[in-house]
Amino acid sequence: METPVADVDVYATGVCPITHPNPLPEKLRAAGPVVRTPVPMGGDVWVITDETLARRALLDPRIVKDPAYAPEHWDRGAVGLEPTAAERTSLTTLDGPAHQLLRQAHNPLFTNRRMQEHAARVAEIAHTLLDELPAGPVDLAADFTMRYPLAVVCDVLGVPIDGNTTAVDEATAACRKVFAGTSDSGAAMMAALGELAATALVDGRQGLARDLRERLPDMPDADLHYVLAGLIFAGQVTTTVVLGFLLARVLDGGITPMDPDGIDDVVRRTLREHPPAVVSLWRFTTADVDLGGVVIPARSGVLVDIAGINNDPARSGPQDLTFGAGPHFCVGSHLAQLELTTLVRVLRERFPRARLAVPYADLQRVDAGIHGSMLAAVPAVLT
Repeated sequence: METPVADVDVYATGVCPITHPNPLPEKLRAAGPVVRTPVPMGGDVWVITDETLARRALLDPRIVKDPAYAPEHWDRGAVGLEPTAAERTSLTTLDGPAHQLLRQAHNPLFTNRRMQEHAARVAEIAHTLLDELPAGPVDLAADFTMRYPLAVVCDVLGVPIDGNTTAVDEATAACRKVFAGTSDSGAAMMAALGELAATALVDGRQGLARDLRERLPDMPDADLHYVLAGLIFAGQVTTTVVLGFLLARVLDGGITPMDPDGIDDVVRRTLREHPPAVVSLWRFTTADVDLGGVVIPARSGVLVDIAGINNDPARSGPQDLTFGAGPHFCVGSHLAQLELTTLVRVLRERFPRARLAVPYADLQRVDAGIHGSMLAAVPAVLT
């Protein structure tokens, strides 16, 4: 079967009103369940737009995360890929038994029950950061939507953040450069977050970083710092992207009337409609793979269109792909959902008359192709 070609630029950027649909998922889906499209780094990549095939691909051991299998002509640094699995241990680049062992060390630490143990502290962080915002109209997307999840994941890991605003400021700045696409920003950010992560491992500190150290006693410090840096970044970016859309939704509709079930529902709906990653992280084929009659050649880049599948009008499945599927399902999914629901509850208690400072339809969405979408600003009045 000849692969359908999607005549779209998956790296295209643009700004539009929040109410305008993103045309990229619809164009990809219209082209076929598995489509081929050219990319700026040369050659083609394959995008999966069908849910059944996507779930099959996310379970296929021949479609891996290790950048060592990226197309040979790619400049890995320019594309923004992590070091290979051989170069640096990471949850996001290991596959097979090695990934399973590392994942087994993480899983018990990030269960829903363990995350709920941090609920009171997460609420305290939300209260503190909201109270620090200036009086009058404030743009919540300018700083808060990045600082809040970063502070939470650092606290959960055991990074000392109280009275350590300089470290959090530096980490926030490093993460912001990644969102802006600054040259070499990924490596600089991981270095900054690695230094931050190391502070959670000093004697006397309590948190999940120390627990992970005990579960991985033979892991070199440099690798552990990198793993923890990855958790900090993933914990921050997973929530930051969604948070702007969630705040816009609840501040437009009004917080006070929402009961706890209503809060959970609006969080789930926002995560489905505006997933943290509009497409999966890069995957690569280690051999020719037949997927739905389409043969994807070895050493090809593969993406799953998460946002498109989540919001497909024909979709009827109960479980969306917001946090992925298969062995690489997001280990921090429970923490992300706790952060989001907690923030809405704290807003309702602390600022019951909070509202958007502009009409909802005036909000602007910044689309960055496969790098996702964010709101340019979330101007709000907190009263």
